[in-house]
Amino acid sequence: MRRTTVRRTAVAASALSLALLVSACGSDKSEAKDEAKGKASSSAPEKSGAAGGAGAQSKEQLTKLLLAEGELADHKVSEISAADQASAKAMTSDKAECKPLSDVMMLQGAGAPAATAARKIMAKPKGPAVGADASPEEKVKAGMKGLGALITSDTLASYSGKGATEAFAAVKKAGADCAGGFAMGAGEDKTKIKKVAPATFSAGDEAVAFTLSMEVEGGSDNPTHLVVVRKGNTLAGFYAISLTGASEQPKAIADAQVKKLG
Repeated sequence: MRRTTVRRTAVAASALSLALLVSACGSDKSEAKDEAKGKASSSAPEKSGAAGGAGAQSKEQLTKLLLAEGELADHKVSEISAADQASAKAMTSDKAECKPLSDVMMLQGAGAPAATAARKIMAKPKGPAVGADASPEEKVKAGMKGLGALITSDTLASYSGKGATEAFAAVKKAGADCAGGFAMGAGEDKTKIKKVAPATFSAGDEAVAFTLSMEVEGGSDNPTHLVVVRKGNTLAGFYAISLTGASEQPKAIADAQVKKLG
């Protein structure tokens, strides 16, 4: 994969605020700080969506249900900082009918959830680690392999009443209505999704999946993947991207998360 391709895809990902997912490979120290902040605010009421209701779970309950580090082989699971959450919430779609898709992609959950919680998950590069005595070529090759790792957002959203069923239906409808694509971002910083194509995924009470073609610099496409699963009154949303364009549906992550929901 050429470096220019990596750069172009990274630019597009940054425009979507997906750079926050890349920090999954950051230091344990910074993650510990984020986790402490998350615990301090987990009991605070969710500002977006309803205040709660029959069947809805709190942000603290959802956080406990999220996949955690060590629960998924060959993957690194990390917290998402409050700053990155705020950046993600600033993103929006240029088409109202596509908002359910962009909301799941940007860690918010479709519709008006009572509470949400999210993590970022990065597949660990396969193969032996590169030592300090490796040649410059070997280090570059290892770095490129790391950039190509699949990065996935894992978002849980809880609803009261029929909220989860209605939100799931909205996501499914948006996938069909937005087949011709849409743009999303904040301010003048926009990224174009050229098309939304149906994909196959089975889990939970009902599931839907799409392959989204993100336009990167130069007009080429970078396929990304969106999966949404309903389990009772909870929606689990997964958005996967590779900065080198070699992405795939995050099946292992989705299966493990749905299993943890019970």
